[in-house]
Formats: sequence, C-alpha cells, structure tokens
Amino acid sequence: MFRTLRNLRRLLGIARTLARHDALVALGDVAVARPLRLAARLLVFRKIPGISEKSPGERLSLALQALGPAFIKLGQVLSVRVDLIGEEMADDLAMLQDRLPPFTGAEARATIEAEFGQPVEDIFETFDQKPVAAASIAQVHRAVTAQGDQVAVKVLRPGVEDAFRRDLDLMAWLAELVERNRPALKRLKPVEVVETLADSVAMELDLRLEAAAADELRKNFEGDHNFIVPKVDWTRTARRVLTTDWINGVQLHDRDALEARGHDLETVVANLARAFFLQVFRDGFFHADLHPGNLFIAEDGAVIAVDFGIMGRVDKKTRQYLAEMLLGFLTGDYDRVAKVHFRAGYVPANQSVEAFAQAARSIAEPILGLPLSQISLARLLAQLFQVTERFQMETQPQLLLLQKTMLVAEGVGRGLYPDVNMWELARPMIADWMAETLGPEARIRDAVGDMVRGLERLPALLADVEDSVDSMARDGLRLHPDTVRAVAALQGARRRRWPVWAGTGATLAIVLYAMLAG
Repeated sequence: MFRTLRNLRRLLGIARTLARHDALVALGDVAVARPLRLAARLLVFRKIPGISEKSPGERLSLALQALGPAFIKLGQVLSVRVDLIGEEMADDLAMLQDRLPPFTGAEARATIEAEFGQPVEDIFETFDQKPVAAASIAQVHRAVTAQGDQVAVKVLRPGVEDAFRRDLDLMAWLAELVERNRPALKRLKPVEVVETLADSVAMELDLRLEAAAADELRKNFEGDHNFIVPKVDWTRTARRVLTTDWINGVQLHDRDALEARGHDLETVVANLARAFFLQVFRDGFFHADLHPGNLFIAEDGAVIAVDFGIMGRVDKKTRQYLAEMLLGFLTGDYDRVAKVHFRAGYVPANQSVEAFAQAARSIAEPILGLPLSQISLARLLAQLFQVTERFQMETQPQLLLLQKTMLVAEGVGRGLYPDVNMWELARPMIADWMAETLGPEARIRDAVGDMVRGLERLPALLADVEDSVDSMARDGLRLHPDTVRAVAALQGARRRRWPVWAGTGATLAIVLYAMLAG
C-alpha cells in the first residue's frame, strides 16, 4: 500500500513535468499515457514558452532530461523500441543527451575523501575543481598523481543512488501493472525491459564494475594500435570513484579539427567499424555507449574510447544468428533471414517461414535501395520489430542494447564521413567470421570440444552413479541383475583409474582419421 501511494505521488510529478513540456501527446496510446493525462488535468501548470514549436520527440527528450537520471536512461532504451514509439520518435530520442549541470568540486572532493578515508591531497598531487564533463550519473575531473601521471577521475553524483532506486521502483511497478492489465502487451516484456535497465544502471552505480569492464575491453585489444582503452588506476578506484589514464585526442564529431590534423576520415570510420565488429563478433563484449562524446581520435589515427558504464554481452550462438541475419540482409537472401529467426526461436515454429521472408523483403528493399551512405541496418532491424505482433515474435531484450549501439555507431560514422557505410566496410569481416565459426572445421572443433567436456565430466558422473547405487542398496531397493552387473563394471573401470586423456586421445584419433579418410 505504501509503495502504491509513493508511486502515485511520483506519477503526479511526472505528469506535471510532461504536461509543462507538452510531451503527453508524444506518449500516444502507450499503456501508462491515459492515467498520466488524467493526472495532468488535476494539476495546475503552465507550458514552457515556445515548447510547442518543437517536435513531439524533442519535447519528450527535454521532459525526460528534466525528470532526472533514470528517465534519461529510459529514453535511451526507448530510442530502439520502434515497435513501441515509432520511427520518428525513436530518431528524436536517439539524440537524447546524457548531460546535467555539474555538481561542485567541493562535493567531488568530499566523495573522494569518504571513499578513501584520507585527504584528496594525499591521493593526488593536483585535482582540478572544475569538471571536464558532467552527466546524469557522474562527472569527470582532471588530476595529477604524486608520480606525475595525468589521470581522469570520475566521481558519482551525490544522491544519485537514491534517485535511481526510487524511479526504477516506479518503472517496475508500472511494468507490472501493464503486464497484469494489458495481456496483449506481455509479448513486449515490459518487466524484463525494466530489469535490463536496472541491471545496466547497477553496473554504472558501482564504478569498480565499470573499471573491470574497461580493463576487460583493454585486454581484448591489447597490442591493437587502432583501438585504445585507457588503463585503470586500481589504487585510486573505489565504488564511487574511478581513476584512469588521461587521454589526449580530438573528439570524433569534430570534423574540422580532425581534417586540420591531417586525419583521413574514411580510415577513421573504417577503424571504428572494425573495432565495433571485433567487440561484438570476436569477443561478444562491446562498448554500448558509443556516442561522439565518448570517442576520440589519437594523433596516430587510433580510436580511443572512454566511459565504460554501459557494456553489452552477446553469447556465441546469438552472435552466429546475428551475423547470418546481417549477411542475409546485405546479400538480399531473405529466405536465409527468415530461417535464422526461426532457428533462433525468435519466431514461433507455427508461423510461416515464407510469409516472414516476404515481410523481411518488404522492410529491407526500400532501405537497401537507398544510396549506400543512407543505408541503416540498425533501422532495418528496428523496423523488423514492427511486424512482430503479426508473427507472434517476442521482444529479445538481450539484443535491444546491441541494436541501440548499432544505431548510434551508424550515426557517428555517417556524420563523420557520409560517403561510406560502416556495415559495407564490415561485410568482408562478417563473411570471414561466418566461414570461420560456421564452416566444417568449426563444426568439427565444436564437436570435439563437446566430447572432451563430456569425458571430463565422466569421473563425476561415475561417482554420482556409485553414490546412487549405494543409497538404493541402503534403502532396500532391488535392482535387476543386468543393472547390477553394468554398475559393477563401471565401478571397476573407475577403480582402475582409466585416465580421461586416454579417452580424449582416442576420440581425437577417430575424428582425425575421419577427416583424412574424407
């Protein structure tokens, strides 16, 4: 009851903010729009001057910024949900900037001192009071260590944890109401979408987790001179403070500065496409917040990434499905696109493969027929969600973050060098990766790996069988004589301690023989 009253009170405040920004109309017929409109009628408010001249999506973006950190994150999640809010609104929300006024340098110093239990002067030789960047969750200050190293110090915004806790609880409450009262919308998995958002936020609110993500990404690209991740200073990192090497470079969106320094913009886009491909398909671990403010170009042309609060993971099987799907679209093989969706279980088996292939063609052809520079695979995948209801296709929350990242990466590449398409640049890499991971040799590797893992589990399995037999014997259960003999043989084999590597070697010999014989 207390939770309901607290959330209703918060809803009134949200309704007032949306109404002042003339953003209620932007919600359309979304399940929560009607109660918000009703609440707005009960409140006294005045619209912000000139707000009605902006597009609905722009008005909603400004309202979400005014509502605070959790709603900024929600807007970023909604920016990929074309099935919920339409293309035009999604485009406007994709431009939602995660920027808020900075908090004071004194507050930042107080946070650092509370985390480390010592004065800032004992931790850093110098610490700039004025931040170089401020977002909804944290801001970044420049500092110098006692060893003379220049570093970037990220500090959480005071009170941000409580703000997120309150608003995420509200979103979860609303999602539960939607699923309970609007069964037709359950396929969109609103509760799961909020849970995905909550998991992402939890990572951002513990800067030690962001440090670990940065460290993992850096090690994935160790020795790669085209994509750089700053090194984490673990001795000056805690839950609410993250310290990394300071990086020098030109922001990716500053075309004039890049050209003035002699950078070839097509090469820069190619490096970005390659780095994104390697993160998603090679590693299954990718930077999911690739807006221009988080990307810099070093003097030698390398792409430098910062801000690792939002990261995504894709398992190997999903990567294979995704690569096959993208390749199908790029080559116009819509039958392949459809079959991938069915094989992945994204579309129920009782639907028609042919009809889904036809739907995929109707979406893809108008987009793929555009000039190369205007082709957007992320938009294509987003439009695919528009036919999901017809085919009873469920939302795939694990792909939402990737789809959003693809959309942002495309926009960055197109803004930097409009004459090239990053997916066309990545197409040979996707084809090679497909051949390597789905070809005959890959299937043999996977089969051998499965057998080796099975053999490694054999001793534990035998132990379980022996324990089960002993237990049944104690409980008086009588076994068939053939079963007793079989179990005795297994026990004898275990006592002889036949080494696992022998079985593995035999298996490998059989496979190699089959390959040579073929």
